Amino acid sequence: MHDWGGMDVLDLARIQFGVTTVYHFLFVPVTIGLSLLVAILQTLWRTTGKTAYLRATKFWGKLFLINIAMGVVTGIVQEFQFGMNWSAYSRFVGDVFGAPLAFEALVAFFLESTFLGIWIFGWDRLKPGLHLACIWMVALGSTASAYFILAANAFMQNPVGYQINETAGRAELTDFGAVLTNPVVLAAFPHTVFAAWLTAGTVVIAVSGYHFMHRRDLEVHRPAMRLGILTSVVAGVGLVLSGDPLGKVMTATQPMKMAAAEALYQTTYNAPFSVLTIGPLDGRTGTPIIEIPGLLSFLGTGSFQGRVEGINDLNAQYNALYGPGDYIPYIPLTYWSFRLMIGFGMLAVAMAVIVWWSTRRGRMPTHRLFWPTAMWMALTPFLANSAGWLFTEMGRQPWVVFSLFQTSEGVSPRVGATTVVISLIGFTLVYLVLAVIALKLFIKFVKAGPPSEEDALASSRPPDDSDDADRPMAFAY
Repeated sequence: MHDWGGMDVLDLARIQFGVTTVYHFLFVPVTIGLSLLVAILQTLWRTTGKTAYLRATKFWGKLFLINIAMGVVTGIVQEFQFGMNWSAYSRFVGDVFGAPLAFEALVAFFLESTFLGIWIFGWDRLKPGLHLACIWMVALGSTASAYFILAANAFMQNPVGYQINETAGRAELTDFGAVLTNPVVLAAFPHTVFAAWLTAGTVVIAVSGYHFMHRRDLEVHRPAMRLGILTSVVAGVGLVLSGDPLGKVMTATQPMKMAAAEALYQTTYNAPFSVLTIGPLDGRTGTPIIEIPGLLSFLGTGSFQGRVEGINDLNAQYNALYGPGDYIPYIPLTYWSFRLMIGFGMLAVAMAVIVWWSTRRGRMPTHRLFWPTAMWMALTPFLANSAGWLFTEMGRQPWVVFSLFQTSEGVSPRVGATTVVISLIGFTLVYLVLAVIALKLFIKFVKAGPPSEEDALASSRPPDDSDDADRPMAFAY
Protein backbone atom coordinates (compact mmCIF):
# COMPACT_ATOMS: atom_id res chain seq x y z
CA MET A 1 0.00 0.00 0.00
CA HIS A 2 1.34 3.43 -0.94
CA ASP A 3 2.27 5.66 2.00
CA TRP A 4 0.60 9.02 1.42
CA GLY A 5 2.41 11.16 3.96
CA GLY A 6 1.64 8.75 6.78
CA MET A 7 -2.10 8.88 6.05
CA ASP A 8 -4.11 5.72 5.50
CA VAL A 9 -7.35 5.29 3.56
CA LEU A 10 -9.43 6.34 6.58
CA ASP A 11 -7.59 9.65 6.95
CA LEU A 12 -7.84 10.38 3.24
CA ALA A 13 -11.52 9.48 3.05
CA ARG A 14 -12.25 11.78 5.99
CA ILE A 15 -10.33 14.62 4.34
CA GLN A 16 -12.23 14.13 1.10
CA PHE A 17 -15.59 14.08 2.82
CA GLY A 18 -14.68 17.16 4.84
CA VAL A 19 -13.58 19.13 1.77
CA THR A 20 -16.66 18.31 -0.29
CA THR A 21 -19.08 18.78 2.60
CA VAL A 22 -17.74 22.17 3.68
CA TYR A 23 -17.69 23.32 0.06
CA HIS A 24 -21.29 22.18 -0.49
CA PHE A 25 -22.43 23.90 2.68
CA LEU A 26 -21.15 27.25 1.41
CA PHE A 27 -24.20 27.31 -0.86
CA VAL A 28 -26.86 25.71 1.35
CA PRO A 29 -27.42 28.59 3.81
CA VAL A 30 -27.49 31.15 1.00
CA THR A 31 -30.17 29.09 -0.76
CA ILE A 32 -32.30 28.84 2.38
CA GLY A 33 -31.91 32.50 3.29
CA LEU A 34 -32.16 34.07 -0.17
CA SER A 35 -35.29 32.10 -1.04
CA LEU A 36 -36.99 33.81 1.89
CA LEU A 37 -35.63 37.27 1.07
CA VAL A 38 -36.62 37.04 -2.61
CA ALA A 39 -40.12 35.97 -1.52
CA ILE A 40 -40.32 38.96 0.86
CA LEU A 41 -39.16 41.39 -1.84
CA GLN A 42 -41.75 40.10 -4.30
CA THR A 43 -44.42 40.31 -1.60
CA LEU A 44 -43.46 43.93 -0.94
CA TRP A 45 -43.80 44.65 -4.64
CA ARG A 46 -47.25 43.08 -4.83
CA THR A 47 -48.49 44.89 -1.69
CA THR A 48 -46.96 48.34 -2.36
CA GLY A 49 -46.80 48.47 -6.16
CA LYS A 50 -43.32 50.04 -5.98
CA THR A 51 -41.22 48.98 -8.96
CA ALA A 52 -38.04 49.24 -6.87
CA TYR A 53 -39.12 46.04 -5.12
CA LEU A 54 -39.81 44.33 -8.45
CA ARG A 55 -36.36 45.29 -9.75
CA ALA A 56 -34.82 44.03 -6.51
CA THR A 57 -36.76 40.76 -6.80
CA LYS A 58 -35.46 40.12 -10.29
CA PHE A 59 -31.92 41.15 -9.38
CA TRP A 60 -31.71 38.88 -6.35
CA GLY A 61 -33.62 36.17 -8.18
CA LYS A 62 -30.73 35.86 -10.64
CA LEU A 63 -28.15 35.58 -7.88
CA PHE A 64 -30.36 33.05 -6.09
CA LEU A 65 -30.53 30.86 -9.20
CA ILE A 66 -26.73 30.84 -9.58
CA ASN A 67 -26.37 29.75 -5.98
CA ILE A 68 -29.02 27.05 -6.03
CA ALA A 69 -27.53 25.54 -9.19
CA MET A 70 -24.16 25.27 -7.46
CA GLY A 71 -25.77 23.78 -4.39
CA VAL A 72 -27.49 21.06 -6.39
CA VAL A 73 -24.34 20.13 -8.34
CA THR A 74 -22.11 19.93 -5.26
CA GLY A 75 -24.78 18.11 -3.24
CA ILE A 76 -24.86 15.19 -5.67
CA VAL A 77 -21.27 14.37 -4.74
CA GLN A 78 -22.28 13.87 -1.11
CA GLU A 79 -24.61 11.01 -2.00
CA PHE A 80 -21.98 9.52 -4.31
CA GLN A 81 -19.32 9.50 -1.59
CA PHE A 82 -21.42 7.42 0.80
CA GLY A 83 -21.23 4.46 -1.56
CA MET A 84 -17.72 5.14 -2.79
CA ASN A 85 -15.64 5.68 0.36
CA TRP A 86 -18.09 4.83 3.16
CA SER A 87 -19.90 1.68 2.06
CA ALA A 88 -19.67 0.01 5.50
CA TYR A 89 -21.17 3.12 7.10
CA SER A 90 -23.88 3.29 4.41
CA ARG A 91 -24.75 -0.34 5.04
CA PHE A 92 -25.03 0.27 8.79
CA VAL A 93 -27.25 3.40 8.65
CA GLY A 94 -28.96 2.88 5.29
CA ASP A 95 -32.25 1.57 6.64
CA VAL A 96 -32.56 4.51 9.05
CA PHE A 97 -31.29 7.19 6.66
CA GLY A 98 -33.48 6.00 3.81
CA ALA A 99 -36.69 7.51 5.18
CA PRO A 100 -35.58 11.10 5.93
CA LEU A 101 -33.44 11.28 2.79
CA ALA A 102 -36.35 10.00 0.69
CA PHE A 103 -38.61 12.65 2.18
CA GLU A 104 -35.96 15.27 1.46
CA ALA A 105 -35.71 14.24 -2.18
CA LEU A 106 -39.34 13.38 -2.97
CA VAL A 107 -41.11 16.02 -0.89
CA ALA A 108 -38.86 18.94 -0.04
CA PHE A 109 -36.56 19.04 -3.07
CA PHE A 110 -39.39 18.18 -5.46
CA LEU A 111 -41.44 21.00 -3.96
CA GLU A 112 -38.53 23.41 -4.22
CA SER A 113 -37.42 22.56 -7.75
CA THR A 114 -40.91 22.30 -9.25
CA PHE A 115 -42.14 25.63 -7.97
CA LEU A 116 -38.80 27.25 -8.78
CA GLY A 117 -39.24 26.29 -12.42
CA ILE A 118 -42.80 27.61 -12.44
CA TRP A 119 -41.62 30.84 -10.80
CA ILE A 120 -38.81 31.36 -13.33
CA PHE A 121 -40.96 30.85 -16.42
CA GLY A 122 -44.28 32.06 -15.07
CA TRP A 123 -43.79 35.80 -14.67
CA ASP A 124 -46.07 36.68 -17.58
CA ARG A 125 -48.09 33.45 -17.55
CA LEU A 126 -49.48 33.20 -14.03
CA LYS A 127 -51.81 35.43 -12.08
CA PRO A 128 -49.82 37.63 -9.66
CA GLY A 129 -51.01 35.90 -6.51
CA LEU A 130 -50.30 32.44 -7.87
CA HIS A 131 -46.87 33.47 -9.10
CA LEU A 132 -46.05 34.95 -5.70
CA ALA A 133 -47.17 31.73 -4.01
CA CYS A 134 -44.61 29.83 -6.10
CA ILE A 135 -41.60 31.61 -4.62
CA TRP A 136 -43.00 31.11 -1.12
CA MET A 137 -43.29 27.39 -1.88
CA VAL A 138 -39.64 27.45 -2.97
CA ALA A 139 -38.70 29.02 0.37
CA LEU A 140 -40.78 26.43 2.21
CA GLY A 141 -39.22 23.58 0.25
CA SER A 142 -35.64 24.71 0.84
CA THR A 143 -36.29 25.06 4.57
CA ALA A 144 -38.07 21.69 4.78
CA SER A 145 -35.15 20.12 2.93
CA ALA A 146 -32.84 21.30 5.68
CA TYR A 147 -35.05 19.69 8.32
CA PHE A 148 -34.93 16.22 6.77
CA ILE A 149 -31.16 16.41 6.23
CA LEU A 150 -30.68 17.52 9.82
CA ALA A 151 -32.93 14.69 11.02
CA ALA A 152 -30.60 12.20 9.34
CA ASN A 153 -27.56 13.94 10.79
CA ALA A 154 -29.17 14.01 14.24
CA PHE A 155 -29.26 10.21 14.22
CA MET A 156 -25.47 10.29 14.03
CA GLN A 157 -25.36 12.58 17.05
CA ASN A 158 -28.09 10.86 19.10
CA PRO A 159 -29.39 7.60 17.62
CA VAL A 160 -33.10 7.03 18.27
CA GLY A 161 -35.95 5.06 16.69
CA TYR A 162 -33.86 2.01 15.74
CA GLN A 163 -32.92 -1.51 16.67
CA ILE A 164 -29.70 -3.35 15.89
CA ASN A 165 -30.02 -6.37 13.64
CA GLU A 166 -27.11 -8.45 14.87
CA THR A 167 -27.36 -10.88 11.98
CA ALA A 168 -27.22 -8.20 9.30
CA GLY A 169 -24.88 -6.02 11.35
CA ARG A 170 -26.82 -2.80 10.87
CA ALA A 171 -29.30 -0.42 12.46
CA GLU A 172 -32.92 -0.82 11.34
CA LEU A 173 -35.63 1.82 11.58
CA THR A 174 -38.40 1.11 14.09
CA ASP A 175 -39.89 4.55 14.74
CA PHE A 176 -39.71 7.19 12.00
CA GLY A 177 -41.50 9.67 14.25
CA ALA A 178 -38.73 9.38 16.81
CA VAL A 179 -36.15 10.15 14.11
CA LEU A 180 -38.07 13.24 13.02
CA THR A 181 -38.54 14.43 16.62
CA ASN A 182 -35.02 13.65 17.81
CA PRO A 183 -34.15 16.30 20.45
CA VAL A 184 -31.00 17.08 18.49
CA VAL A 185 -32.84 17.96 15.28
CA LEU A 186 -35.45 19.96 17.17
CA ALA A 187 -32.65 22.07 18.66
CA ALA A 188 -30.36 22.17 15.62
CA PHE A 189 -32.98 23.08 13.00
CA PRO A 190 -33.84 26.61 14.21
CA HIS A 191 -30.16 27.29 14.87
CA THR A 192 -29.27 26.24 11.31
CA VAL A 193 -32.09 28.28 9.77
CA PHE A 194 -31.10 31.40 11.70
CA ALA A 195 -27.51 30.87 10.52
CA ALA A 196 -28.80 30.69 6.94
CA TRP A 197 -30.74 33.94 7.38
CA LEU A 198 -27.65 35.63 8.79
CA THR A 199 -25.61 34.44 5.81
CA ALA A 200 -28.14 35.67 3.25
CA GLY A 201 -28.67 38.96 5.07
CA THR A 202 -24.94 39.64 5.14
CA VAL A 203 -24.63 38.83 1.43
CA VAL A 204 -27.43 41.30 0.67
CA ILE A 205 -25.66 43.98 2.73
CA ALA A 206 -22.36 43.35 0.92
CA VAL A 207 -23.82 43.42 -2.59
CA SER A 208 -25.96 46.47 -1.85
CA GLY A 209 -22.89 48.06 -0.30
CA TYR A 210 -21.05 47.66 -3.60
CA HIS A 211 -23.74 49.68 -5.37
CA PHE A 212 -23.82 52.21 -2.54
CA MET A 213 -20.09 52.69 -3.00
CA HIS A 214 -20.62 53.41 -6.71
CA ARG A 215 -23.84 55.42 -6.10
CA ARG A 216 -25.89 53.29 -8.50
CA ASP A 217 -29.54 52.27 -8.30
CA LEU A 218 -29.84 53.38 -4.69
CA GLU A 219 -33.63 53.41 -4.92
CA VAL A 220 -33.41 49.62 -5.40
CA HIS A 221 -30.53 48.75 -3.12
CA ARG A 222 -31.48 50.91 -0.15
CA PRO A 223 -34.67 48.90 0.68
CA ALA A 224 -32.80 45.66 -0.07
CA MET A 225 -30.05 46.68 2.33
CA ARG A 226 -32.60 47.52 5.02
CA LEU A 227 -34.08 44.06 4.57
CA GLY A 228 -30.61 42.51 4.77
CA ILE A 229 -29.80 44.44 7.95
CA LEU A 230 -33.10 43.52 9.59
CA THR A 231 -32.66 39.88 8.62
CA SER A 232 -29.11 39.77 10.00
CA VAL A 233 -30.05 41.33 13.32
CA VAL A 234 -33.11 39.10 13.77
CA ALA A 235 -30.98 36.09 12.85
CA GLY A 236 -28.30 37.12 15.33
CA VAL A 237 -30.84 37.26 18.15
CA GLY A 238 -32.29 33.96 16.97
CA LEU A 239 -28.87 32.31 16.97
CA VAL A 240 -28.33 33.27 20.60
CA LEU A 241 -31.78 32.09 21.66
CA SER A 242 -31.59 28.83 19.70
CA GLY A 243 -27.98 28.17 20.68
CA ASP A 244 -28.94 27.98 24.34
CA PRO A 245 -31.19 24.87 24.08
CA LEU A 246 -28.82 23.35 21.52
CA GLY A 247 -25.95 23.54 24.01
CA LYS A 248 -28.03 21.83 26.67
CA VAL A 249 -29.17 19.08 24.31
CA MET A 250 -25.57 18.56 23.24
CA THR A 251 -24.46 18.25 26.87
CA ALA A 252 -27.21 15.72 27.58
CA THR A 253 -26.56 13.57 24.49
CA GLN A 254 -22.82 14.10 23.86
CA PRO A 255 -21.16 15.38 27.03
CA MET A 256 -17.70 14.72 25.59
CA LYS A 257 -18.35 17.28 22.87
CA MET A 258 -19.18 20.00 25.40
CA ALA A 259 -16.08 19.15 27.45
CA ALA A 260 -13.95 19.21 24.30
CA ALA A 261 -15.35 22.65 23.39
CA GLU A 262 -13.62 24.04 26.49
CA ALA A 263 -10.76 21.51 26.71
CA LEU A 264 -12.14 20.74 30.17
CA TYR A 265 -10.29 17.66 31.42
CA GLN A 266 -11.60 17.56 34.99
CA THR A 267 -15.25 17.47 36.04
CA THR A 268 -16.05 20.96 37.29
CA TYR A 269 -18.82 22.89 38.98
CA ASN A 270 -19.20 26.55 38.01
CA ALA A 271 -17.16 25.73 34.89
CA PRO A 272 -15.81 28.85 33.15
CA PHE A 273 -15.75 29.61 29.43
CA SER A 274 -12.38 30.84 28.16
CA VAL A 275 -12.53 33.26 25.26
CA LEU A 276 -8.77 32.86 24.80
CA THR A 277 -6.22 30.54 26.40
CA ILE A 278 -2.46 30.42 25.92
CA GLY A 279 -0.87 27.01 26.32
CA PRO A 280 -0.26 23.69 24.53
CA LEU A 281 -2.71 22.72 21.82
CA ASP A 282 -3.99 19.67 23.68
CA GLY A 283 -5.48 22.00 26.30
CA ARG A 284 -4.28 19.91 29.25
CA THR A 285 -2.57 22.95 30.73
CA GLY A 286 -2.93 26.60 29.84
CA THR A 287 -3.37 30.14 31.02
CA PRO A 288 -6.79 31.69 30.33
CA ILE A 289 -6.42 35.27 29.11
CA ILE A 290 -10.12 36.10 28.99
CA GLU A 291 -12.42 33.87 31.03
CA ILE A 292 -16.10 34.14 31.95
CA PRO A 293 -16.83 32.31 35.23
CA GLY A 294 -19.67 29.80 35.18
CA LEU A 295 -20.59 30.38 31.54
CA LEU A 296 -19.77 26.84 30.35
CA SER A 297 -21.91 25.44 33.17
CA PHE A 298 -24.77 27.71 32.10
CA LEU A 299 -24.42 26.73 28.44
CA GLY A 300 -24.50 23.05 29.34
CA THR A 301 -26.87 22.86 32.30
CA GLY A 302 -28.77 26.15 32.60
CA SER A 303 -27.12 26.94 35.92
CA PHE A 304 -23.91 28.89 36.50
CA GLN A 305 -23.16 26.43 39.30
CA GLY A 306 -23.92 23.37 37.18
CA ARG A 307 -21.72 20.28 36.91
CA VAL A 308 -19.89 19.76 33.62
CA GLU A 309 -18.21 16.39 33.22
CA GLY A 310 -14.55 16.47 32.22
CA ILE A 311 -12.78 14.71 29.37
CA ASN A 312 -10.84 12.32 31.60
CA ASP A 313 -13.90 11.13 33.53
CA LEU A 314 -15.93 10.72 30.35
CA ASN A 315 -13.16 8.80 28.63
CA ALA A 316 -13.02 6.41 31.60
CA GLN A 317 -16.81 5.95 31.46
CA TYR A 318 -16.70 5.23 27.72
CA ASN A 319 -13.92 2.69 28.22
CA ALA A 320 -16.15 0.88 30.70
CA LEU A 321 -19.19 1.06 28.41
CA TYR A 322 -17.73 0.49 24.95
CA GLY A 323 -14.41 -1.21 25.58
CA PRO A 324 -10.79 -0.04 25.77
CA GLY A 325 -9.92 2.88 23.49
CA ASP A 326 -9.38 6.60 23.13
CA TYR A 327 -12.75 8.37 22.93
CA ILE A 328 -11.33 11.90 23.02
CA PRO A 329 -11.84 14.07 19.90
CA TYR A 330 -9.06 16.28 18.55
CA ILE A 331 -9.09 19.02 21.17
CA PRO A 332 -7.40 21.91 19.26
CA LEU A 333 -9.97 21.69 16.48
CA THR A 334 -13.00 21.43 18.76
CA TYR A 335 -11.76 24.23 21.04
CA TRP A 336 -11.03 26.74 18.30
CA SER A 337 -13.82 25.85 15.88
CA PHE A 338 -16.34 26.47 18.68
CA ARG A 339 -14.90 29.94 19.30
CA LEU A 340 -14.53 30.78 15.62
CA MET A 341 -18.18 29.85 15.05
CA ILE A 342 -19.29 32.23 17.79
CA GLY A 343 -16.78 34.95 16.94
CA PHE A 344 -17.43 35.15 13.21
CA GLY A 345 -21.18 35.06 13.81
CA MET A 346 -20.93 37.97 16.24
CA LEU A 347 -18.80 39.92 13.75
CA ALA A 348 -21.46 39.49 11.04
CA VAL A 349 -24.20 40.82 13.30
CA ALA A 350 -21.99 43.67 14.54
CA MET A 351 -21.27 44.74 10.97
CA ALA A 352 -24.99 44.75 10.16
CA VAL A 353 -25.63 47.05 13.11
CA ILE A 354 -22.75 49.35 12.08
CA VAL A 355 -24.06 49.57 8.50
CA TRP A 356 -27.54 50.34 9.80
CA TRP A 357 -26.24 53.11 12.06
CA SER A 358 -24.12 54.58 9.27
CA THR A 359 -26.94 54.63 6.69
CA ARG A 360 -29.88 55.59 8.91
CA ARG A 361 -32.16 58.39 7.67
CA GLY A 362 -30.59 58.32 4.22
CA ARG A 363 -27.04 59.01 5.40
CA MET A 364 -24.02 57.85 3.42
CA PRO A 365 -20.71 56.86 5.05
CA THR A 366 -17.83 58.99 3.79
CA HIS A 367 -14.78 56.94 4.78
CA ARG A 368 -13.31 55.28 1.69
CA LEU A 369 -12.73 51.96 3.49
CA PHE A 370 -16.24 51.62 4.87
CA TRP A 371 -17.94 49.82 1.98
CA PRO A 372 -14.94 47.61 1.02
CA THR A 373 -14.81 46.49 4.65
CA ALA A 374 -18.55 45.82 4.68
CA MET A 375 -18.24 43.73 1.51
CA TRP A 376 -15.39 41.63 2.88
CA MET A 377 -17.37 41.09 6.07
CA ALA A 378 -19.76 38.99 4.00
CA LEU A 379 -17.25 36.16 4.47
CA THR A 380 -17.80 36.02 8.23
CA PRO A 381 -21.05 33.99 8.30
CA PHE A 382 -19.57 31.50 5.82
CA LEU A 383 -16.58 31.05 8.11
CA ALA A 384 -18.92 30.73 11.10
CA ASN A 385 -21.01 28.07 9.34
CA SER A 386 -17.93 26.07 8.35
CA ALA A 387 -16.48 26.26 11.85
CA GLY A 388 -19.82 25.22 13.33
CA TRP A 389 -20.06 22.11 11.17
CA LEU A 390 -16.44 21.19 11.86
CA PHE A 391 -17.18 21.40 15.57
CA THR A 392 -20.40 19.41 15.24
CA GLU A 393 -18.82 16.56 13.30
CA MET A 394 -15.29 16.48 14.72
CA GLY A 395 -16.55 16.82 18.29
CA ARG A 396 -18.38 13.49 17.84
CA GLN A 397 -15.22 11.56 16.97
CA PRO A 398 -14.22 8.77 17.10
CA TRP A 399 -17.88 7.91 16.47
CA VAL A 400 -19.60 8.25 13.12
CA VAL A 401 -22.84 7.20 14.87
CA PHE A 402 -22.42 8.09 18.51
CA SER A 403 -22.10 5.07 20.82
CA LEU A 404 -22.95 2.62 18.00
CA PHE A 405 -20.48 2.79 15.14
CA GLN A 406 -16.98 4.21 15.00
CA THR A 407 -15.63 6.16 12.04
CA SER A 408 -12.82 3.63 11.54
CA GLU A 409 -15.47 0.93 10.95
CA GLY A 410 -17.33 2.92 8.28
CA VAL A 411 -14.74 3.18 5.53
CA SER A 412 -15.11 1.05 2.39
CA PRO A 413 -13.04 -2.12 2.85
CA ARG A 414 -12.06 -2.52 -0.81
CA VAL A 415 -11.09 1.08 -1.57
CA GLY A 416 -7.37 1.77 -1.45
CA ALA A 417 -5.59 4.96 -0.44
CA THR A 418 -4.45 5.66 -4.00
CA THR A 419 -8.04 5.51 -5.25
CA VAL A 420 -9.14 8.01 -2.61
CA VAL A 421 -6.24 10.34 -3.42
CA ILE A 422 -7.10 10.31 -7.12
CA SER A 423 -10.79 11.07 -6.45
CA LEU A 424 -9.83 13.71 -3.87
CA ILE A 425 -7.64 15.49 -6.41
CA GLY A 426 -10.36 15.15 -9.04
CA PHE A 427 -13.11 16.53 -6.84
CA THR A 428 -10.90 19.38 -5.66
CA LEU A 429 -10.01 20.42 -9.21
CA VAL A 430 -13.64 20.23 -10.34
CA TYR A 431 -14.73 22.27 -7.34
CA LEU A 432 -12.10 24.88 -8.07
CA VAL A 433 -13.38 25.19 -11.64
CA LEU A 434 -16.96 25.42 -10.39
CA ALA A 435 -15.92 28.06 -7.85
CA VAL A 436 -14.33 30.19 -10.55
CA ILE A 437 -17.39 29.87 -12.80
CA ALA A 438 -19.84 30.66 -9.97
CA LEU A 439 -17.77 33.60 -8.75
CA LYS A 440 -17.46 35.09 -12.22
CA LEU A 441 -21.19 34.74 -12.87
CA PHE A 442 -22.02 36.21 -9.48
CA ILE A 443 -19.71 39.19 -9.99
CA LYS A 444 -20.98 39.70 -13.54
CA PHE A 445 -24.61 39.95 -12.47
CA VAL A 446 -23.78 42.00 -9.37
CA LYS A 447 -21.96 44.57 -11.48
CA ALA A 448 -24.74 44.61 -14.06
CA GLY A 449 -27.18 45.64 -11.36
CA PRO A 450 -30.96 45.35 -11.39
CA PRO A 451 -32.97 45.58 -14.61
CA SER A 452 -34.40 48.92 -15.63
CA GLU A 453 -37.92 49.77 -14.59
CA GLU A 454 -39.17 49.33 -18.15
CA ASP A 455 -37.55 45.92 -18.61
CA ALA A 456 -38.73 44.69 -15.22
CA LEU A 457 -42.33 45.69 -15.90
CA ALA A 458 -42.30 44.43 -19.48
CA SER A 459 -41.38 40.88 -18.43
CA SER A 460 -43.76 40.83 -15.47
CA ARG A 461 -47.14 41.74 -16.92
CA PRO A 462 -49.69 39.23 -15.69
CA PRO A 463 -51.94 37.52 -18.26
CA ASP A 464 -55.48 38.64 -18.92
CA ASP A 465 -58.42 36.56 -19.99
CA SER A 466 -57.74 37.19 -23.68
CA ASP A 467 -54.26 35.64 -23.52
CA ASP A 468 -53.66 32.60 -25.69
CA ALA A 469 -53.19 29.80 -23.18
CA ASP A 470 -51.10 27.82 -25.65
CA ARG A 471 -48.36 30.40 -26.24
CA PRO A 472 -44.93 29.35 -24.89
CA MET A 473 -43.67 30.65 -21.59
CA ALA A 474 -41.26 33.59 -21.78
CA PHE A 475 -38.02 33.26 -19.83
CA ALA A 476 -38.10 36.15 -17.40
CA TYR A 477 -34.37 36.55 -17.13
